[in-house]
Amino acid sequence: QVQLAESGGGLVQAGASLRLSCAASGRTFSSYGVGWFRQAPGKEREFVAVCDWGGGSRYYAESVKGRFTISRDNAKNTVYLQMNSLKFEDTAVYYCAATPATIATRTYEYPYWGQGTQVTVSS
Repeated sequence: QVQLAESGGGLVQAGASLRLSCAASGRTFSSYGVGWFRQAPGKEREFVAVCDWGGGSRYYAESVKGRFTISRDNAKNTVYLQMNSLKFEDTAVYYCAATPATIATRTYEYPYWGQGTQVTVSS
């Protein structure tokens, strides 16, 4: 079992930066891939970024590539999402999730989810 808790969301202006954190509990966390997803009001949950268990392999959605960076510190059981040059359309609830797969981009591949953290970008 893996429990996840996101933090770091907030209200920022367009162009600003935020760093989200995903704190995990569970002895096997370091063996899971971890992804970030987001869900805007009235829209489906969408993939944002994922890294494998070691953090060496990373994959991003086209909409965030070059602006967002995913990283992890297994010693701290924490995964981060650094978000730069935020845009209004980045406004959403952001979720972290854990998968036994190496790299996964679909929600059904993730059995463990956090509760989400709200990110609001004002234009």
